[in-house]
Amino acid sequence: MGLNKYIDHTILKATASSADVQKLCEEAIEHEFYSVCVNGCYVADAKHLLQGADVKVAAVVGFPLGAMTTASKVFEAKEAIENGASEIDMVINVAKLKDGEFDYVENEIRLIKEAIGDNVLKVIIETCYLTDEEKVKACELSLVAKADFVKTSTGFGTGGATYEDVKLMKSVVGNNAKVKASGGVRDKETAQKYVDLGAERLGTSSGIEIVK
Repeated sequence: MGLNKYIDHTILKATASSADVQKLCEEAIEHEFYSVCVNGCYVADAKHLLQGADVKVAAVVGFPLGAMTTASKVFEAKEAIENGASEIDMVINVAKLKDGEFDYVENEIRLIKEAIGDNVLKVIIETCYLTDEEKVKACELSLVAKADFVKTSTGFGTGGATYEDVKLMKSVVGNNAKVKASGGVRDKETAQKYVDLGAERLGTSSGIEIVK
């Protein structure tokens, strides 16, 4: 499988315009990327722009801090699906995880997964703020809550994906969930290394550079 089919072609910056999203979708069609990943307000636009193309729409939820209430995340996820997304990239409540409130974190993931049904749920654990022990715990909670993917980073924290983290996350989830590497995936060599380490999806705004 070509690297293009691992890529969630992403634009999430605060200044992303309608024109930027249109360009993103055109590039995704041209390079046959797996999906585009956008903020909630652009889901319906992306779905419309990708009509007839084999490119999915992913939406971020609770992004980028993960610190809103569970109910608001559930609403955001449901609305994104109604607007045409088939994948949700949610951010966990990092502080609750670090405080040892594991039931809270697991329950939140579970409720979002239940709300979106058969659609794909990726759980962003924001590795840059976690100890290895906390990374393992976040992956375990995601598995129990029936998430489809664990994902390294928002790309808005203090660091992005690392080879070590992807290796660690893959060792925890095995074949029970998939791993998405995101944050700092900017060239073909790096992308290939993540895939070789077991990542089954790559979140990047550098998709064009990677597949050149």
